[in-house]
Amino acid sequence: MTPKLSRHHDGTLYRDLNDNGVMDAYENPNLPVAERVADLMGRMSLAEKAGLMIHSIVSVNAAGDLDSPLMSAGRVPADEFVLNRHVTHLNVHRIPDPRSMARWSNQIQELAESTPLGIPVTISTDPRHSFTENWGASFSAEHLSAWPEPIGLGALSDEDTVREFADIARQEYTALGIRSALHPTLDVATEPRWARQYSTFGQSAEQVARFGVAYVDGFEGVDGLSSSSVACMAKHFPGGGPQRDGEDPHFPYGREQDYVGDMFEYHLAPFRRVLARGVSAIMPSYGIPIGLSLDGERIEEVAFGFNRQILTGLLREQLGFEGVICSDWSLITESRFGGAHLPARAWGVEHLGELDRVQRAIEAGCDQFGGEDTPSWIVELVESGRLSEERVDESVRRLLAVKFELGLFDDPYVDEDAAVEIVGSSQFRAAGHRAQVHSATVVVDSDDRPSIPVASGSRVYSPEIPDAEISAAGFAPATLDEADVIVTRISAPFDPRDHYLLEPAFHAGSLEFADADVERLRTLSQHAPVIVVIHLERPALLAPLLPHSAAILAVYGSSDAAVLEALATEGAARGSLPFDVPRSLDEIVAARSDVPGDTTSPLFRAGV
Repeated sequence: MTPKLSRHHDGTLYRDLNDNGVMDAYENPNLPVAERVADLMGRMSLAEKAGLMIHSIVSVNAAGDLDSPLMSAGRVPADEFVLNRHVTHLNVHRIPDPRSMARWSNQIQELAESTPLGIPVTISTDPRHSFTENWGASFSAEHLSAWPEPIGLGALSDEDTVREFADIARQEYTALGIRSALHPTLDVATEPRWARQYSTFGQSAEQVARFGVAYVDGFEGVDGLSSSSVACMAKHFPGGGPQRDGEDPHFPYGREQDYVGDMFEYHLAPFRRVLARGVSAIMPSYGIPIGLSLDGERIEEVAFGFNRQILTGLLREQLGFEGVICSDWSLITESRFGGAHLPARAWGVEHLGELDRVQRAIEAGCDQFGGEDTPSWIVELVESGRLSEERVDESVRRLLAVKFELGLFDDPYVDEDAAVEIVGSSQFRAAGHRAQVHSATVVVDSDDRPSIPVASGSRVYSPEIPDAEISAAGFAPATLDEADVIVTRISAPFDPRDHYLLEPAFHAGSLEFADADVERLRTLSQHAPVIVVIHLERPALLAPLLPHSAAILAVYGSSDAAVLEALATEGAARGSLPFDVPRSLDEIVAARSDVPGDTTSPLFRAGV
């Protein structure tokens, strides 16, 4: 689909977005971004400005039309956001096939073009290129190319692969009309129990920093934003890894971030590097800093999204960040869906009402509210004199600049046929498959009688992998009693929880295997050598598995075909552990949550 263009008397082609027959400055593709932004802001009402400061969630139905409700109690249709609430940042959750998604993107942009100023929509997404389905944090690849989770890219220790992934993801996103990535995660995995480690690059701050730069290079482009870029939102500033007891700050019991090891700077380091490189947006952590002092000043114990010392004092003034600060999702209102609920993540300011929370976050430094749908808050604050319109203009200027830099005002449309060809292309799928194979990590294998690689033609029994996949890998499918080798796929253990919305998808709590799981392996090992393939989204306590395992292969998001190739091919599994694997739960409990590798005698060290 192509935009409708008008021709100025000097020959310039432009979109007459306000339909007045004149090429206004904000419509002129030849003017600098700052001039276009200034012209547009002078034409905007307060309600239109407020709409820019809201970043709402929508779902896209299978047909790719605009009957998609907001995934909350409000059930707000997408057209209501754009036409009446002036919301032009939309975060898509589940998406349909590429053609339908591209169609939806074009329809939402047509709708935006029909508004008085024609401000285009920025479509954003959480990560969606791997195997973890957690609609509060990430989505499985489905139609897109499938890659290991970021923790698997960390296992590869290869910046070029990170950059390749980001560039391919950029191409797939732009083909679908998605122009904002709510990632990368620059948190450092220092608490072994934390549920979000799979979305980090590991426990090394130096590696997270290098990979973060490569990631942003691939999405945004080494020369800055352009019409082919996807704008990144790096998170969770100033580092979300040191979670008390490994609990996640989505939930009331996970509010605290502890700095008992005085390692605040270690967690901040990746952000320093990426900010020096340049990034479009920053998302603050939900967490509350506990016992933190910086430059002799005690930091207030309120969530980072409400913390002026961190967002204005550190991020803006000390680190010089001039881009967008967008809150993490639902800081202001509670979330409800399907009978489940989750309180607003207003940690430390729960006593404040919604309007007061909005004011507090803006005064702290936030430009935009993720996961919310009520721009009238901002209008009310200005009209009541509690917030100046000049402060609103600061945020609007930053938000509009990104839209202009992405070229959305000049052409926000996508080619539906190209989307089908680009998204999940054979070339991109092959690249993702290679990364899945190479990120696999041989954690345990015998030096005397190695089990990996498995000899071609071996009789393989697997309770989880289909016989057709086993045959395609060059092995002979076998029964348990016939097997030369047994391959079993397992996942890192966790405590199932289902009290709050989103809670079942966050694999938190104990890292210990149940007795029944260990007994199952013991029983299997009585028939043939067992190769344990474990999805190591967190550093599971592997010690009880060792007596019953001929080998242990860690994967971080891999198909059956990738697993079998890693097992069949000499040297294919090239990964190294991106974090320490502790020896016991007692050692984890005794360790400091902000210190990497702080258990006293880990079973396996990072880098093995």
